[in-house]
Amino acid sequence: MKETVVLYAGMGVGHLVPMVALAKLFLRHNLAVTIVTVDPPPTSGSSAKVISGFASANPSISFHILPTIPIPAEASHNPFGQMFDILRGGNSNLLEFLISISKTTSVHGIVLDMFCTAALEVTDKLCIPTYFFVPCSASVLAVFLHVAVLDKTLSTSFKDMGRTPIDFPGLPPVPATDLPQNVHDRSSESYKTRIANWPRFVEADGILLNTFEELEPKAVKALRAGLWSHNMPPIYCVGPLITQSEGSPSEAKHECLTWLDSQPKLSVVFLCFGSMGAFLPEQVKEIAVGLENSGQRFLWVVKIQDDPNKLLEAQSEPDLDTILPEGFLDRTKDRGMVVKSWAPQAQVLRHESVGVFVSHCGWNSTLEAITYGVPMVCWPMYAEQRLNKVNLVEEMKIAAVMNGYDEGLVRAEEVETKVRWLMESEGGKALKERMTALKQEAAEALGEGGSSSQAFAQFLKDLEEFHKGK
Repeated sequence: MKETVVLYAGMGVGHLVPMVALAKLFLRHNLAVTIVTVDPPPTSGSSAKVISGFASANPSISFHILPTIPIPAEASHNPFGQMFDILRGGNSNLLEFLISISKTTSVHGIVLDMFCTAALEVTDKLCIPTYFFVPCSASVLAVFLHVAVLDKTLSTSFKDMGRTPIDFPGLPPVPATDLPQNVHDRSSESYKTRIANWPRFVEADGILLNTFEELEPKAVKALRAGLWSHNMPPIYCVGPLITQSEGSPSEAKHECLTWLDSQPKLSVVFLCFGSMGAFLPEQVKEIAVGLENSGQRFLWVVKIQDDPNKLLEAQSEPDLDTILPEGFLDRTKDRGMVVKSWAPQAQVLRHESVGVFVSHCGWNSTLEAITYGVPMVCWPMYAEQRLNKVNLVEEMKIAAVMNGYDEGLVRAEEVETKVRWLMESEGGKALKERMTALKQEAAEALGEGGSSSQAFAQFLKDLEEFHKGK
């Protein structure tokens, strides 16, 4: 009977993308792969279109969407807590699916997204070897686990600590304000949900991390030291895992790639802020003025949101003529390109014309920048991105910070100064050299005999030992 590994993806494109990359790694080792995900409630929009795109681009991977789960009346009103309620409610459908496919294939193991902790009840019941896949950095996982420890001794919330530096094993000191917003208030439902779920990572048979040893040696060492639990499972650093494209291979070449073909090598500043990163019109105008005054070539992906309370819900088609400064597009047409809403980020970053990446510091984006050797300007917006910023700037030294995001508005002068500094100064040159070295280390980690290749081989060996011991 053919052996299959099931990957249970969390909700959201940012968690599905690295799962697809992980699935390809299993395929290269001759294991069948099925990716399972929960369809969100109707108010959030169906996953079907996104899954369809991934399925078209990856015909060797099976995809299965569990039925939509109605949100119970007593469910959390906090979006994060609500997500956990939905995933917990999907356990019965996950159980039914795993039993069903077990009739035609051998479920060799299951890999859970970091948000799918409730599924441990299902995999325990079926005695399936279970691993977590953390699509964040080793540093972020170390912070998550240590916050759960600090919770037992802290008498105040992080929000009351200002920029007080907090010591985390394996990391440079982290200002309290740079912890994820949803853990700032220890009385909040979001904080309590995280504190209840993060320690459950150690219940798995192992943890797969989308990083590589050479990138975060201190954080990885701290994790393996088991400072948070005497039962810390094995840690496998198997990254950087990235996807080359999010669409069908039959799609036409994006116009921005054609434009990049005509630009000089390493001359373009690329600005892109993830699937949920949107800006208010006032901020968009400041960016435009800064880019124009910098004199640099640029490729800018623009998402707009008029409501400051919905900045993670970008409008589908921004009207650039009414939002950008009058005449901006005409004045910069010879050295700049503005794209509405989306661009093929990985393909852009690997293009030889791109010299700097202004990013929200999501981990997927960070790994793409490292893989292709593009130094970064950090403009964190949500989730764990401020933590990534601290690590990228203070520890890895491959990025600079776009000052002003903490005050709610980055001024045009800062945009101009920072992109020129990266593109023209000796300091910017040093960041580029460090990123070039990391690019080589990332390639070596994934190559034959590299640290990530060895880690994945050890993971597969340990998985086989589990079955032999049954």
